[in-house]
Amino acid sequence: MEWVDDAIVLGCRPFGEGKLVADLFARSHGRYGGVVHGGRRAQPIVQAGNLVRAGWKARLSEQLGFFSPLELSEPYAGRLLDNALALSGLASAISLVRAGAPERHAYPTLYDALLVLIESLPTADIWPALYARFELGLLSEIGYGLDLTRCAITGETDHLAWVSPRTGRAATAEAGAPFADKLIRLPPFLCDAEAPIESGDVADALALAGYFLERRLFDQRGEGMPEARRRMIERLGFAGRL
Repeated sequence: MEWVDDAIVLGCRPFGEGKLVADLFARSHGRYGGVVHGGRRAQPIVQAGNLVRAGWKARLSEQLGFFSPLELSEPYAGRLLDNALALSGLASAISLVRAGAPERHAYPTLYDALLVLIESLPTADIWPALYARFELGLLSEIGYGLDLTRCAITGETDHLAWVSPRTGRAATAEAGAPFADKLIRLPPFLCDAEAPIESGDVADALALAGYFLERRLFDQRGEGMPEARRRMIERLGFAGRL
């Protein structure tokens, strides 16, 4: 049993003497763990966020297996070492993929979205909005997507402004107005890529995604939201990026 694929490193841990176990998110194969020989020499390669070209091999498909070859394609992690805000976004996104994406199930669309987000992290005025879209995309990929395409009440596709916390369906500003105190605000940029991003929009987008991540994913598992996400939101607030 073996494959070769492009992959994003999600993390690693020590394993025995002189070895590591790496957790990779491969584009066509999904999340896989595997032993990496070389220990300390391999650590710069398996930093979370790096892009690698990996081969995974095992005698049986259910075994842990090992990665060989494991070649660094893009050292994204190293480029962010002096950027605490960007590192917080990287840590949060990776923690959600590790928690939300089942092992050994391919999610190429989610992989592509994560890669685009990682590539945008050096640009602080761009990535927070991309990150919010990434969270909603993750929900959709794992089967908990929201319907933000049309109003659940009128069927209209324009002027969507609210989301029902019960159904995850959108409503227009007018149709949702009588129930505004029970609905979640839908920032325009989540529905319209051309819409300007106003102050407070990223905060509202993260609140929307966070509500459904918590209730549809983490509450179902009896787990709390990853601490890395809370730290990211805190840093975004201090930086005036919400």
